[in-house]
Amino acid sequence: MKSSLVIVFFCAAIALNQIGCISVDLAKNSKEMTFHQDVDFLEKHVEVITLDQGAGKSKIAVVPAYQGRVMTSTVGGAQSPSHGWINYELIKAGRFEPHINAYGGEDRFWLGPEGGQFSIFFKKDDPFDLKHWQTPALIDTQPYQVISQTESEVTFRHEAEIRNYSDTQFFIRIDRKVRLLDRSELDELLGVELSQSINAVAYETENILTNIGDTAWTKQGGLLSIWILGMYKHSEETTVLVPYVEGNEADLGPIVNADYFGEVPAERLRVSNGLIRFSADGKFRSKIGLSPERSKSVLGSYDPTRQLLTLVQYNKPEGATSYVNSMWELQDEPFKGDVVNSYNDGPPSPGAKQLGPFYELESSSPALELKSGESITHIHRTIHLQGEKEVIQDLGKTLLGAIE
Repeated sequence: MKSSLVIVFFCAAIALNQIGCISVDLAKNSKEMTFHQDVDFLEKHVEVITLDQGAGKSKIAVVPAYQGRVMTSTVGGAQSPSHGWINYELIKAGRFEPHINAYGGEDRFWLGPEGGQFSIFFKKDDPFDLKHWQTPALIDTQPYQVISQTESEVTFRHEAEIRNYSDTQFFIRIDRKVRLLDRSELDELLGVELSQSINAVAYETENILTNIGDTAWTKQGGLLSIWILGMYKHSEETTVLVPYVEGNEADLGPIVNADYFGEVPAERLRVSNGLIRFSADGKFRSKIGLSPERSKSVLGSYDPTRQLLTLVQYNKPEGATSYVNSMWELQDEPFKGDVVNSYNDGPPSPGAKQLGPFYELESSSPALELKSGESITHIHRTIHLQGEKEVIQDLGKTLLGAIE
Protein backbone atom coordinates (compact mmCIF):
# COMPACT_ATOMS: atom_id res chain seq x y z
CA MET A 1 0.00 0.00 0.00
CA LYS A 2 3.01 2.29 -0.31
CA SER A 3 2.28 5.03 -2.79
CA SER A 4 2.56 8.76 -3.06
CA LEU A 5 -0.86 8.58 -4.68
CA VAL A 6 -2.54 7.46 -1.47
CA ILE A 7 -4.58 10.56 -0.73
CA VAL A 8 -7.62 10.13 1.45
CA PHE A 9 -10.43 12.49 2.28
CA PHE A 10 -8.59 14.83 4.61
CA CYS A 11 -5.72 15.35 2.21
CA ALA A 12 -8.26 16.36 -0.36
CA ALA A 13 -10.22 18.53 2.06
CA ILE A 14 -7.10 20.33 3.18
CA ALA A 15 -5.88 20.83 -0.35
CA LEU A 16 -9.29 22.19 -1.28
CA ASN A 17 -8.98 24.60 1.61
CA GLN A 18 -5.85 25.99 -0.04
CA ILE A 19 -7.80 26.96 -3.14
CA GLY A 20 -10.59 28.59 -1.18
CA CYS A 21 -13.25 25.91 -1.10
CA ILE A 22 -13.34 25.77 2.68
CA SER A 23 -12.75 28.69 5.00
CA VAL A 24 -11.59 27.90 8.53
CA ASP A 25 -11.00 30.43 11.29
CA LEU A 26 -8.22 28.87 13.30
CA ALA A 27 -8.49 31.64 15.85
CA LYS A 28 -11.69 30.04 17.16
CA ASN A 29 -10.44 27.59 19.75
CA SER A 30 -12.86 24.68 19.71
CA LYS A 31 -11.12 23.12 22.72
CA GLU A 32 -12.74 25.76 24.97
CA MET A 33 -16.32 25.03 23.94
CA THR A 34 -18.67 23.25 26.34
CA PHE A 35 -21.29 20.75 25.26
CA HIS A 36 -24.03 23.34 25.82
CA GLN A 37 -22.18 25.91 23.72
CA ASP A 38 -21.68 23.45 20.88
CA VAL A 39 -25.32 22.36 20.90
CA ASP A 40 -26.47 25.97 21.07
CA PHE A 41 -24.29 26.82 18.07
CA LEU A 42 -25.50 23.85 16.04
CA GLU A 43 -29.16 24.57 16.78
CA LYS A 44 -28.83 27.95 15.13
CA HIS A 45 -28.17 26.15 11.83
CA VAL A 46 -29.57 22.59 11.95
CA GLU A 47 -31.88 20.36 13.95
CA VAL A 48 -30.05 18.69 16.85
CA ILE A 49 -31.17 15.59 18.73
CA THR A 50 -29.62 15.42 22.20
CA LEU A 51 -29.51 11.98 23.77
CA ASP A 52 -29.03 11.61 27.53
CA GLN A 53 -29.91 9.33 30.41
CA GLY A 54 -32.28 11.61 32.29
CA ALA A 55 -30.40 12.78 35.37
CA GLY A 56 -27.09 11.37 34.07
CA LYS A 57 -24.21 13.57 33.02
CA SER A 58 -23.36 11.76 29.78
CA LYS A 59 -24.82 13.37 26.66
CA ILE A 60 -24.37 13.23 22.89
CA ALA A 61 -25.58 15.52 20.09
CA VAL A 62 -26.81 14.00 16.80
CA VAL A 63 -27.66 15.84 13.57
CA PRO A 64 -30.09 14.22 11.06
CA ALA A 65 -29.08 16.67 8.30
CA TYR A 66 -25.51 15.39 8.53
CA GLN A 67 -26.41 11.76 7.88
CA GLY A 68 -27.31 11.03 11.50
CA ARG A 69 -23.84 12.13 12.61
CA VAL A 70 -22.81 12.22 16.28
CA MET A 71 -21.31 15.70 16.41
CA THR A 72 -20.03 15.74 19.97
CA SER A 73 -20.36 14.32 23.48
CA THR A 74 -19.56 15.05 27.11
CA VAL A 75 -18.86 13.04 30.26
CA GLY A 76 -19.89 15.75 32.73
CA GLY A 77 -23.11 17.41 31.68
CA ALA A 78 -24.07 20.39 29.55
CA GLN A 79 -21.53 22.80 31.08
CA SER A 80 -18.61 20.39 30.75
CA PRO A 81 -16.14 20.22 27.84
CA SER A 82 -17.30 18.96 24.47
CA HIS A 83 -15.16 16.23 22.84
CA GLY A 84 -16.00 16.36 19.13
CA TRP A 85 -14.24 18.61 16.61
CA ILE A 86 -16.73 20.86 14.81
CA ASN A 87 -16.08 22.98 11.72
CA TYR A 88 -17.83 26.11 12.98
CA GLU A 89 -16.99 28.30 10.00
CA LEU A 90 -18.29 25.86 7.41
CA ILE A 91 -21.54 25.28 9.31
CA LYS A 92 -22.01 29.00 9.92
CA ALA A 93 -21.58 29.70 6.19
CA GLY A 94 -24.85 27.86 5.53
CA ARG A 95 -23.95 26.71 2.03
CA PHE A 96 -22.72 23.59 0.30
CA GLU A 97 -19.08 23.57 -0.76
CA PRO A 98 -17.74 21.77 -3.85
CA HIS A 99 -16.11 18.36 -3.42
CA ILE A 100 -16.87 17.87 0.31
CA ASN A 101 -18.57 19.44 3.31
CA ALA A 102 -16.33 18.60 6.27
CA TYR A 103 -18.69 19.44 9.14
CA GLY A 104 -16.72 17.44 11.70
CA GLY A 105 -18.23 15.12 14.30
CA GLU A 106 -17.22 12.16 16.44
CA ASP A 107 -18.99 9.44 14.43
CA ARG A 108 -20.00 9.93 10.83
CA PHE A 109 -21.26 7.41 8.31
CA TRP A 110 -19.22 7.02 5.13
CA LEU A 111 -18.80 4.44 2.40
CA GLY A 112 -15.69 3.14 0.67
CA PRO A 113 -13.74 2.78 -1.48
CA GLU A 114 -12.51 6.29 -2.16
CA GLY A 115 -10.04 5.56 -4.96
CA GLY A 116 -9.28 2.84 -7.49
CA GLN A 117 -11.26 1.16 -10.23
CA PHE A 118 -14.17 0.61 -7.83
CA SER A 119 -14.16 4.13 -6.36
CA ILE A 120 -17.45 5.87 -5.58
CA PHE A 121 -15.72 9.28 -5.43
CA PHE A 122 -14.67 9.37 -9.12
CA LYS A 123 -16.69 8.94 -12.28
CA LYS A 124 -15.77 6.40 -14.92
CA ASP A 125 -12.55 7.31 -16.79
CA ASP A 126 -11.97 10.50 -14.78
CA PRO A 127 -8.38 11.08 -13.61
CA PHE A 128 -7.65 10.54 -9.93
CA ASP A 129 -7.06 14.16 -9.01
CA LEU A 130 -8.63 16.79 -6.78
CA LYS A 131 -10.47 18.46 -9.63
CA HIS A 132 -12.49 15.31 -10.31
CA TRP A 133 -12.79 14.02 -6.72
CA GLN A 134 -16.34 14.33 -5.36
CA THR A 135 -17.86 13.05 -2.13
CA PRO A 136 -21.18 11.34 -2.97
CA ALA A 137 -24.19 13.36 -1.82
CA LEU A 138 -25.64 10.45 0.17
CA ILE A 139 -22.70 10.68 2.62
CA ASP A 140 -22.18 14.44 2.39
CA THR A 141 -25.24 16.65 1.90
CA GLN A 142 -28.35 14.46 2.01
CA PRO A 143 -30.22 14.31 5.36
CA TYR A 144 -31.27 10.96 6.79
CA GLN A 145 -34.87 10.32 7.85
CA VAL A 146 -35.59 9.82 11.54
CA ILE A 147 -37.51 6.54 11.91
CA SER A 148 -37.79 6.35 15.69
CA GLN A 149 -36.51 8.16 18.75
CA THR A 150 -36.32 7.77 22.53
CA GLU A 151 -34.38 9.73 25.15
CA SER A 152 -31.33 7.50 24.64
CA GLU A 153 -31.43 6.35 21.00
CA VAL A 154 -32.44 7.45 17.52
CA THR A 155 -32.77 5.43 14.30
CA PHE A 156 -32.28 6.75 10.76
CA ARG A 157 -32.94 5.39 7.28
CA HIS A 158 -31.80 6.47 3.84
CA GLU A 159 -32.17 4.88 0.40
CA ALA A 160 -30.04 5.83 -2.56
CA GLU A 161 -28.49 4.77 -5.85
CA ILE A 162 -24.79 5.11 -6.51
CA ARG A 163 -22.48 4.18 -9.38
CA ASN A 164 -18.77 3.39 -9.11
CA TYR A 165 -15.80 4.13 -11.36
CA SER A 166 -16.30 0.81 -13.18
CA ASP A 167 -19.90 1.84 -13.93
CA THR A 168 -21.42 -0.68 -11.53
CA GLN A 169 -24.73 0.54 -10.15
CA PHE A 170 -25.68 -0.05 -6.50
CA PHE A 171 -29.15 0.35 -5.01
CA ILE A 172 -28.69 0.62 -1.26
CA ARG A 173 -30.53 1.17 1.99
CA ILE A 174 -28.74 2.55 5.03
CA ASP A 175 -30.19 1.88 8.48
CA ARG A 176 -28.31 3.64 11.26
CA LYS A 177 -29.06 3.50 14.98
CA VAL A 178 -27.28 5.80 17.43
CA ARG A 179 -27.57 4.61 21.03
CA LEU A 180 -26.27 6.22 24.20
CA LEU A 181 -25.04 3.42 26.47
CA ASP A 182 -25.91 3.19 30.14
CA ARG A 183 -23.11 3.32 32.68
CA SER A 184 -24.08 -0.15 33.87
CA GLU A 185 -23.12 -1.59 30.45
CA LEU A 186 -19.54 -0.34 30.52
CA ASP A 187 -18.02 -2.87 32.90
CA GLU A 188 -19.07 -5.74 30.64
CA LEU A 189 -18.01 -3.96 27.44
CA LEU A 190 -14.61 -3.08 28.84
CA GLY A 191 -14.04 -6.23 30.86
CA VAL A 192 -13.13 -4.19 33.96
CA GLU A 193 -14.97 -2.69 36.91
CA LEU A 194 -14.91 1.08 36.54
CA SER A 195 -14.29 3.19 39.60
CA GLN A 196 -17.17 5.51 40.50
CA SER A 197 -14.63 8.35 40.44
CA ILE A 198 -14.45 8.08 36.64
CA ASN A 199 -16.78 10.19 34.53
CA ALA A 200 -17.82 8.42 31.34
CA VAL A 201 -19.85 8.74 28.18
CA ALA A 202 -20.32 5.84 25.79
CA TYR A 203 -22.37 5.38 22.66
CA GLU A 204 -22.50 3.08 19.68
CA THR A 205 -23.75 3.28 16.14
CA GLU A 206 -25.22 0.23 14.45
CA ASN A 207 -24.81 0.72 10.71
CA ILE A 208 -26.56 -1.62 8.29
CA LEU A 209 -26.02 -1.56 4.55
CA THR A 210 -28.54 -3.52 2.45
CA ASN A 211 -28.52 -4.41 -1.24
CA ILE A 212 -32.05 -3.45 -2.29
CA GLY A 213 -31.37 -3.94 -6.00
CA ASP A 214 -32.06 -7.02 -8.10
CA THR A 215 -28.40 -7.74 -8.87
CA ALA A 216 -25.80 -9.33 -6.59
CA TRP A 217 -22.65 -7.36 -5.72
CA THR A 218 -19.49 -9.09 -6.89
CA LYS A 219 -15.75 -8.48 -6.73
CA GLN A 220 -15.73 -8.27 -10.51
CA GLY A 221 -17.99 -5.20 -10.46
CA GLY A 222 -16.72 -3.81 -7.17
CA LEU A 223 -17.91 -3.86 -3.58
CA LEU A 224 -18.84 -1.28 -0.96
CA SER A 225 -17.86 -1.07 2.69
CA ILE A 226 -19.10 0.86 5.71
CA TRP A 227 -16.56 3.40 6.95
CA ILE A 228 -17.02 5.20 10.28
CA LEU A 229 -14.81 8.18 11.08
CA GLY A 230 -14.54 10.15 14.32
CA MET A 231 -12.96 13.61 14.58
CA TYR A 232 -11.84 14.73 18.04
CA LYS A 233 -10.37 17.78 19.70
CA HIS A 234 -6.64 17.39 20.12
CA SER A 235 -4.02 18.60 22.54
CA GLU A 236 -0.29 18.97 21.99
CA GLU A 237 0.23 15.84 24.09
CA THR A 238 -2.53 13.58 22.72
CA THR A 239 -1.32 10.14 21.65
CA VAL A 240 -3.25 7.58 19.62
CA LEU A 241 -2.79 4.03 20.92
CA VAL A 242 -3.41 1.07 18.61
CA PRO A 243 -2.83 -2.50 19.84
CA TYR A 244 -1.74 -4.88 17.09
CA VAL A 245 -1.39 -8.62 16.54
CA GLU A 246 2.26 -9.54 17.00
CA GLY A 247 3.95 -11.98 14.66
CA ASN A 248 6.37 -12.46 11.80
CA GLU A 249 5.98 -10.06 8.87
CA ALA A 250 6.43 -12.98 6.49
CA ASP A 251 3.20 -14.42 7.86
CA LEU A 252 1.17 -11.33 8.81
CA GLY A 253 2.61 -8.57 6.65
CA PRO A 254 3.79 -5.14 7.84
CA ILE A 255 2.66 -4.04 11.29
CA VAL A 256 1.49 -0.58 10.21
CA ASN A 257 0.86 1.26 6.94
CA ALA A 258 2.28 4.74 7.47
CA ASP A 259 2.97 6.06 3.97
CA TYR A 260 -0.31 7.84 3.27
CA PHE A 261 1.25 11.30 3.22
CA GLY A 262 4.90 10.39 3.15
CA GLU A 263 7.15 9.10 5.88
CA VAL A 264 6.09 9.70 9.50
CA PRO A 265 9.06 10.89 11.62
CA ALA A 266 10.25 8.31 14.15
CA GLU A 267 9.42 10.53 17.12
CA ARG A 268 5.77 10.61 15.97
CA LEU A 269 5.31 6.88 15.43
CA ARG A 270 6.60 4.25 17.84
CA VAL A 271 5.92 0.56 17.34
CA SER A 272 6.87 -1.98 20.00
CA ASN A 273 5.56 -4.76 22.23
CA GLY A 274 2.15 -5.02 20.59
CA LEU A 275 1.29 -1.31 20.70
CA ILE A 276 1.51 1.55 18.21
CA ARG A 277 1.91 5.06 19.61
CA PHE A 278 1.02 7.77 17.10
CA SER A 279 1.23 11.50 17.79
CA ALA A 280 -2.13 13.30 17.55
CA ASP A 281 -1.00 16.84 18.29
CA GLY A 282 -2.72 18.45 15.28
CA LYS A 283 0.58 19.78 13.95
CA PHE A 284 1.76 17.27 11.35
CA ARG A 285 -0.45 15.78 8.63
CA SER A 286 -0.05 12.03 8.79
CA LYS A 287 -2.10 8.85 8.78
CA ILE A 288 -1.65 5.21 9.73
CA GLY A 289 -3.62 2.04 9.05
CA LEU A 290 -3.67 -1.62 10.06
CA SER A 291 -4.57 -4.63 7.94
CA PRO A 292 -7.07 -7.31 9.00
CA GLU A 293 -4.15 -9.57 9.88
CA ARG A 294 -2.71 -6.99 12.31
CA SER A 295 -5.72 -5.13 13.69
CA LYS A 296 -7.59 -5.88 16.89
CA SER A 297 -11.16 -4.80 17.66
CA VAL A 298 -10.09 -1.81 19.76
CA LEU A 299 -8.02 1.37 19.46
CA GLY A 300 -7.93 4.59 21.37
CA SER A 301 -6.16 7.73 22.52
CA TYR A 302 -4.95 9.44 25.68
CA ASP A 303 -4.88 13.16 26.41
CA PRO A 304 -2.86 13.84 29.60
CA THR A 305 -3.84 17.52 29.62
CA ARG A 306 -7.43 16.49 30.41
CA GLN A 307 -6.79 12.98 31.77
CA LEU A 308 -9.11 11.76 29.03
CA LEU A 309 -8.95 8.21 27.72
CA THR A 310 -10.90 7.59 24.50
CA LEU A 311 -11.65 4.08 23.25
CA VAL A 312 -13.14 2.87 19.97
CA GLN A 313 -14.49 -0.67 19.73
CA TYR A 314 -15.91 -2.19 16.55
CA ASN A 315 -17.05 -5.55 15.26
CA LYS A 316 -14.37 -7.38 13.25
CA PRO A 317 -15.82 -10.55 11.73
CA GLU A 318 -13.59 -13.55 12.30
CA GLY A 319 -11.78 -14.65 9.17
CA ALA A 320 -12.70 -11.57 7.10
CA THR A 321 -9.77 -10.52 4.90
CA SER A 322 -11.35 -8.47 2.09
CA TYR A 323 -11.36 -4.73 2.85
CA VAL A 324 -11.65 -2.05 0.19
CA ASN A 325 -8.53 -0.20 -0.95
CA SER A 326 -8.86 3.60 -1.25
CA MET A 327 -5.63 4.41 -3.09
CA TRP A 328 -6.08 7.02 -5.83
CA GLU A 329 -4.90 4.81 -8.71
CA LEU A 330 -5.93 1.75 -10.65
CA GLN A 331 -5.07 -0.98 -8.16
CA ASP A 332 -3.51 -4.41 -8.38
CA GLU A 333 -5.16 -5.42 -5.08
CA PRO A 334 -8.46 -3.56 -4.68
CA PHE A 335 -9.50 -5.65 -1.65
CA LYS A 336 -6.32 -5.32 0.42
CA GLY A 337 -7.31 -2.22 2.38
CA ASP A 338 -7.02 -1.28 6.04
CA VAL A 339 -9.46 -2.11 8.83
CA VAL A 340 -8.61 0.71 11.23
CA ASN A 341 -6.98 4.08 10.65
CA SER A 342 -5.91 7.15 12.57
CA TYR A 343 -5.30 10.59 11.08
CA ASN A 344 -3.45 13.53 12.61
CA ASP A 345 -4.27 16.87 11.04
CA GLY A 346 -1.61 19.41 10.14
CA PRO A 347 -0.74 22.02 7.51
CA PRO A 348 -0.63 20.55 3.97
CA SER A 349 2.56 22.53 3.39
CA PRO A 350 4.69 24.90 5.49
CA GLY A 351 2.75 28.04 6.32
CA ALA A 352 -0.49 26.83 4.70
CA LYS A 353 -3.85 26.72 6.46
CA GLN A 354 -5.02 23.40 7.82
CA LEU A 355 -8.55 22.07 8.14
CA GLY A 356 -8.46 21.59 11.92
CA PRO A 357 -6.51 20.94 14.01
CA PHE A 358 -8.03 17.63 15.15
CA TYR A 359 -7.28 13.92 15.04
CA GLU A 360 -9.25 10.88 13.91
CA LEU A 361 -10.04 7.31 14.89
CA GLU A 362 -11.64 5.22 12.11
CA SER A 363 -12.96 1.71 11.51
CA SER A 364 -14.27 -0.12 8.43
CA SER A 365 -16.42 -3.12 7.69
CA PRO A 366 -15.29 -5.88 5.35
CA ALA A 367 -16.20 -5.60 1.68
CA LEU A 368 -18.83 -8.32 1.30
CA GLU A 369 -20.49 -9.74 -1.78
CA LEU A 370 -24.16 -9.18 -1.03
CA LYS A 371 -27.00 -10.85 -2.89
CA SER A 372 -30.25 -9.01 -3.43
CA GLY A 373 -31.85 -8.38 -0.04
CA GLU A 374 -28.72 -9.22 1.96
CA SER A 375 -27.15 -6.85 4.51
CA ILE A 376 -23.89 -6.16 6.32
CA THR A 377 -23.77 -4.65 9.83
CA HIS A 378 -20.91 -2.61 11.24
CA ILE A 379 -20.92 -1.50 14.88
CA HIS A 380 -18.65 1.36 15.97
CA ARG A 381 -18.55 2.19 19.69
CA THR A 382 -17.00 5.30 21.27
CA ILE A 383 -16.15 5.54 24.98
CA HIS A 384 -14.67 8.57 26.75
CA LEU A 385 -13.32 8.09 30.28
CA GLN A 386 -12.07 10.96 32.43
CA GLY A 387 -10.74 11.00 35.97
CA GLU A 388 -7.68 11.11 38.19
CA LYS A 389 -4.33 10.60 36.51
CA GLU A 390 -3.32 7.31 38.15
CA VAL A 391 -6.75 5.75 37.64
CA ILE A 392 -6.94 6.72 33.96
CA GLN A 393 -3.37 5.59 33.30
CA ASP A 394 -4.02 2.22 34.92
CA LEU A 395 -7.11 1.81 32.74
CA GLY A 396 -5.09 2.69 29.64
CA LYS A 397 -2.52 0.03 30.48
CA THR A 398 -5.22 -2.55 31.10
CA LEU A 399 -7.33 -1.79 28.01
CA LEU A 400 -4.75 -0.73 25.44
CA GLY A 401 -1.35 -1.81 26.71
CA ALA A 402 0.15 1.49 27.87
CA ILE A 403 -0.49 5.22 27.67
CA GLU A 404 2.78 7.01 28.35
